[in-house]
Amino acid sequence: MGGRRPRTGHDWKLLAESCGALLERLPELVDQHLRQLAEYSPVYAQVLPQDQQWREAETAMRIGIETISAPRASPRRDLEHAEQAGRRRALQGLPLELLVHAYRAAGYLVWDALMEGPVGREPERLAVLMRSATMVWSAVDAQTVAASEAYRTTERELRRRTDEQLQALLDALLEGQEAPGLAARAAAGLDLPEQAPYAVVVLRPERRDLREAVPRPVQSGGLRFIWRMRADCEVGVVALGADRDLDRVVRLLHGRCSGPGGISPVVAGLGELGRARRLAELALRTCTPDSTEVVRLDQRMPTALVVSQPELAGRLVADVFGALLELEPADRAVLLETLDVWLLCEGSAGRAAGRLYCHRNTVFNRLRRLEQLTSRSLARPRDLIEMTLALDAYRLSGGGTAVG
Repeated sequence: MGGRRPRTGHDWKLLAESCGALLERLPELVDQHLRQLAEYSPVYAQVLPQDQQWREAETAMRIGIETISAPRASPRRDLEHAEQAGRRRALQGLPLELLVHAYRAAGYLVWDALMEGPVGREPERLAVLMRSATMVWSAVDAQTVAASEAYRTTERELRRRTDEQLQALLDALLEGQEAPGLAARAAAGLDLPEQAPYAVVVLRPERRDLREAVPRPVQSGGLRFIWRMRADCEVGVVALGADRDLDRVVRLLHGRCSGPGGISPVVAGLGELGRARRLAELALRTCTPDSTEVVRLDQRMPTALVVSQPELAGRLVADVFGALLELEPADRAVLLETLDVWLLCEGSAGRAAGRLYCHRNTVFNRLRRLEQLTSRSLARPRDLIEMTLALDAYRLSGGGTAVG
């Protein structure tokens, strides 16, 4: 509650005498100030013990009064103290609105005491006070601003630290770390139930998508997403709600990522997020590099078995497609494309012909040639399984691209 001194030395002298008289009444003013704050909100007493609140209020008001009549070149102790108070109140959890109110209330109280005291009733001293009004209230505003800015800065830092702590807890769960109380702490910090249906999503966006920061869903239709960005992917924890609907997750993510994604099966709680992440990554590995689809692991189990055993997958491709791989690349691609489309069309040569823009007899001829090269029959279930898995393994190894 201070600032630049009045225009003349005489004014400054009279103002200093008025402030000196006010300091003698300071304990009384502090008591009155704390009563007013308690009447305004019970939160003040909840944040600080009464004796500490009294000491801090006394210090703040004393510095403010002394600053009113301080020489022009004096350091602004009031602003320094306001910054310290703003930081303390943020750490103590006092709402910012109550901090601002306390500064305003103290300013009004000191000003009223100056105006109503004996020195304020003397015409000459009253005139000095009136000429000082703008300076005093500007100082009160400056103190309030200083305290508020320090409060907001501290609040942002506290929020950042809290976010980092919560992210560390979430990362530990996603990594499958086991520690007593880990899931419970994460549940409390993230405001999520410890035991409830969850799934994990792993997206592999293109670099362009990472730069543009395409927004991901956060909350929709009872689903809640919590996202973590990693070096080469984005991981999302999904609180599913009672219906455990993974298809709804797929629909929400459709078109929101430039690359493919994998979704884990449902797990029963936060403590199982590590396993869910690994399964979501396995689902992602069943997608071809140029894919943009988001797939569920429980709908890609055979392919997941293939990609989870790369050495066996390579041997399967060599065993089933050995002769096929010796063909010219264009010839090989036509045959594998025909097999892929025929499988997508559920074994219908007519529908496959429509997709491939050829006659159905051409489809039959290509499939017979494929059977000859692989020494397998598409009519025998075991052979069909081998050829289907070999096609997945070949495609996912970068040997070819599926037609969908």
